[in-house]
Amino acid sequence: MQIEIIATSVKDAKVAEENGANRIELITGIAEGGLTPSFGLIKEVVNAVKIPVNVMIRPHSYSFCYSEEDMITMMEDIKVVREIGANGIVIGTLTRDHTIDVDALEKLLSVAGDLDVTFHRAFDEVVDQEAALKTLLQFPQINRVLTSGGQPNVTEATDVIKSLLQITENKPLHILAGSGLKTNNAAGFVKQTGVEEIHFGSGVRFEEQSLKPIDPNKVRTITKMFER
Repeated sequence: MQIEIIATSVKDAKVAEENGANRIELITGIAEGGLTPSFGLIKEVVNAVKIPVNVMIRPHSYSFCYSEEDMITMMEDIKVVREIGANGIVIGTLTRDHTIDVDALEKLLSVAGDLDVTFHRAFDEVVDQEAALKTLLQFPQINRVLTSGGQPNVTEATDVIKSLLQITENKPLHILAGSGLKTNNAAGFVKQTGVEEIHFGSGVRFEEQSLKPIDPNKVRTITKMFER
């Protein structure tokens, strides 16, 4: 089981690592669904932990449709993330009719090099998730898709997650399930779906509030659930 935790600070990242997380998704603007963090924060987090750090590349929260200026910004951010030495990036591009924006995606991937790539929850806004997943499967650089199965809470989309897992079976693209997972439902959700990568945000924070710090006890509870 791969357990990914959202971090918004160096302390978040350290707490996640110390309590058994496998990977960090580093963001700022957590209340806006995640935006690109400062380069100073990326550098300090990468230096502070040994587990992989994947960095959100998202210049604004207006939409997942990006202008030429947005694209230039994102491509420059990806180059800096590579220079700093982070493990990967978290990206997502859509057209105005809610399909994968392949042209924009290709441009971002062209500067990503060998970075680990997650396609983020822009995926939950597409009109047809199975078709969108098949599009993403055409890009070997993309390692996983973060999704709640199109629902606000992933626990309400177990059948969708199972369908997506079937499409990606024996393929290099993985399903990373997130949104709504916490200490009291993660084990049951994993048992129902068979998913092998899970993602936590507010579910591992004090009072389950996104603007509170990470609760080490919650992270430890989750990681111990899946120890082998």
